[in-house]
Amino acid sequence: MKDRSSMIFGNAIDKKTVVSAEKSKAKYIKKYGDDSSADYKINFKPIDTLGFLGAQNIVLGEENQKFADNALIVGNIRMGFGHYRISIAMASCAAALGYTPYWLDLASFDATGSKMIREQNDMYSLASRISQKSKLFNKIVWEPLNSEGFKKITYNAKDQKNSELLVPIFKNIDKDIPYIATHVWPSQGAIHAGMKNVVNAIPDNWPMGLHLSEGAIHAVQTPFAYLGYKTLDGFAKHNLNGIPESDIKCVGRFVDHELLCDLEKDNEGRKNRLKAAKPIRMLMTVGGAGAGFDMFAAMVKHLLPYVERKEVALFINFGDHQNVYDKLINEIGDFPCKKFFNEYGKLKKAVEEIRTGEAEGVYAICNDDIFEAVYSTNLMMPACDLLITKPGELAYYPIPKIFMKHIGGHEVYGAINGREYGDSVNEYPTEKNINKMLDKLISNREIIAHICDRIDELKKQGYYDGAYECVRLATHTR
Repeated sequence: MKDRSSMIFGNAIDKKTVVSAEKSKAKYIKKYGDDSSADYKINFKPIDTLGFLGAQNIVLGEENQKFADNALIVGNIRMGFGHYRISIAMASCAAALGYTPYWLDLASFDATGSKMIREQNDMYSLASRISQKSKLFNKIVWEPLNSEGFKKITYNAKDQKNSELLVPIFKNIDKDIPYIATHVWPSQGAIHAGMKNVVNAIPDNWPMGLHLSEGAIHAVQTPFAYLGYKTLDGFAKHNLNGIPESDIKCVGRFVDHELLCDLEKDNEGRKNRLKAAKPIRMLMTVGGAGAGFDMFAAMVKHLLPYVERKEVALFINFGDHQNVYDKLINEIGDFPCKKFFNEYGKLKKAVEEIRTGEAEGVYAICNDDIFEAVYSTNLMMPACDLLITKPGELAYYPIPKIFMKHIGGHEVYGAINGREYGDSVNEYPTEKNINKMLDKLISNREIIAHICDRIDELKKQGYYDGAYECVRLATHTR
């Protein structure tokens, strides 16, 4: 296994940082055990929600099962919903291009590396929640860490060393299988394990050392991100060697095939509804941990009178957190709504009906199953007119958008990208400002119609083809 902590893209890392990285790996081994000699047998289990893609979940079993000849692995972790969402987009486009997608969630196993990921994710989630409650913590710690701390190339050294713990999981996986990682740890782990065809799909528009995975092809969604990684400008106080051209590709946004194949038709439906003065269908997504709840509750309260006047139809995906729904009711009082709680089949049928029919009132969606929780938003996007979300992974999807306040400084640049390319309006950091803009969008429907036209233009330019391109890079068909 090649050491990738002391030298990153030809840039020497200081000894103090390298020693700290080695101590971090040793800490996890001491805490969770050394499984470097483990023989984890690979089995497959169908993912019911993604059955239409033929997707198989990689699990552990007694004997190894054989991968399909046209296999493509999507390596991921659950960290909120975002990385799962991007993974589904990769699986979708892989299936559309004739491959069988396999789902490898490296945090899901009873392995040392998996436990390491879960511990770090728990710490990240805790800090994210604290940042929403403490303005001081957010200003002094969380915002700087997410924008500048994670940007430093030295931050990559510790992740590279810790990701060596993931190698045993790959022991019985054919190293020639095309592999797309939607988080840097699955990419680094695959490279350490000797996987040969690795694409590191970078989710953010803000370049950070956190996302570096030397040995993989770094696929970015925007020209801004490309330039940042190409030069590694600002990753250290001194000049650095950038990423070689062979290892960095600007591919476009990561979007599912199913959301693209009828996109023009969906936009035409949006414009027809707007012109006919039908209720504007607003889709709100609640983060995996309910981050940004106060703003979310303020918007719902503000929009309910519009719903009563049939000017707005409101769709709220609570993900897999019914406690957020309960908290909302306690905050603003009960209101009539059509509930789809663990009724995914019923939701699918309802969405098909409203795509060509009518939609009124409030629709509340919640699913305990993580795949159903994430994909419910995908189901509803084509039938809705406006997406209300924080500027995370959903910032890059082809639907008119308005952004709540970001969670972490790196998300700011997703909102900037949407604003500059014209498929969203701005990020609004306060309850007053976002509700004011929602009023404008409701009273001036031409704004959403204009964004629909812009999305059609961007699709023609291949702007949303990033997931297809990642598949082509991994399979050497690009």
